[in-house]
Amino acid sequence: MEAKLQALLDEADIRRVHIRYCRGIDRMDWDLVRSCYHPDAIDRHGAYNGGVEGFIEWAAELLPQFESTQHFTGNQYVEVQGDVGFAEHYAQARHRTRPDGERPAMDWVVFIRYVDRMERRHGEWRIADRMVVLDSQRSDPVPDGQAPLENSNVGRRGKEDPSNGYRIV
Repeated sequence: MEAKLQALLDEADIRRVHIRYCRGIDRMDWDLVRSCYHPDAIDRHGAYNGGVEGFIEWAAELLPQFESTQHFTGNQYVEVQGDVGFAEHYAQARHRTRPDGERPAMDWVVFIRYVDRMERRHGEWRIADRMVVLDSQRSDPVPDGQAPLENSNVGRRGKEDPSNGYRIV
C-alpha cells in the first residue's frame, strides 16, 4: 500500500510541475518557469532547442509580442520508476496576436504535447528533458469590435493579473 501511495504522490507532483509551468508562461513569471526545470535541463521547443536559461530568454522576448496566451492542459499520462519519470501532457496553447496595420488580431492555437523526462533530485521533481510535439495548429481572425464582456475582470500578463490577489503563497 505504501508504494502505491508514493506512486500517486509522485504522479501528482509531476502534474503540478506542468501546471506551474503553464501558469508561469501565461503570467510571464520567469522565476516560476525556471522552478520547473533542473538547471542543466534541455528544452526542445521546436523554434528553440537548448538549455533552460536560453529557453527563458527566448520566451521572454517572444511572449510579450502577444496580447495574451493561455495554456490549457487535458490528458496527462505519467509513469514513475524510482527517481525518474516520463510525462506526456496534451495541451492547447492559445495566443492572441495584436492587430498590425491591415492585419487583424488573430487567435493562433497550437495543439501540442509536452513530452518530459522528469527527475527527482534532492527530493524535488523537475523537468530534465522536454520535447514539445506539434500535432496541429490553426489561426483565426478576431472579429472586429470584439470587446471583453461588460464588467469582466480582464486577465493581464504578469503581476497585474487578478488571480494574484487571491494567492496564498
